[in-house]
Amino acid sequence: MNLLAQPRHVTEANAVPARWRADVRAVLITEAQLKVRVNELARAVTRDYVGKDLIVVALLTGTVLFLADLLRHLAIPLRLDFMGVSSYREGSTARDLVFTKELRLELDGRDVLVVDDILDTGRTLRGVLAKLRQLEPRSVKTCVLLDKPARRLEPVTADYIGFVIPDLFVVGYGLDYAERYRNLPFVGVLRPELYQT
Repeated sequence: MNLLAQPRHVTEANAVPARWRADVRAVLITEAQLKVRVNELARAVTRDYVGKDLIVVALLTGTVLFLADLLRHLAIPLRLDFMGVSSYREGSTARDLVFTKELRLELDGRDVLVVDDILDTGRTLRGVLAKLRQLEPRSVKTCVLLDKPARRLEPVTADYIGFVIPDLFVVGYGLDYAERYRNLPFVGVLRPELYQT
């Protein structure tokens, strides 16, 4: 793995903007930190895929903000497709993996970069990679904004990692709880009383 693809560890929390204090306990990753790191990831991906026939497969819906910022900084031609996959329904408990949107592009013989918001238990990414490999791409790599290794249940690792985070319930920058908080411009720690019943 190259230097720019090395993960950054998050160790300190930042002040929460006043309008979000009722729901968010702490800002784990600031908007400025996200901007810098996504730019670094884009440079690493660009360097690794120059001259290749790249297809970016983004997992819906949590990747939307991360994906948009990443794509703006990729300096290579690429094709983009989306795969809908879900293991959560209206809450924080994982269930069986359900594919809600299939790919429309052919992956046969192509280089594929899977973009996801968070690598948590590894179940989602394991299922997605197994499905994609059946389509016989030339290569498959993964890029995740967040890696939470403390919760890993499957032996899955990502090739490009934005930040390694502790075992906290995070929202913002595309990540949600019950479809809320995706629009936060930072990654924040949700107050436990909002998701623990």
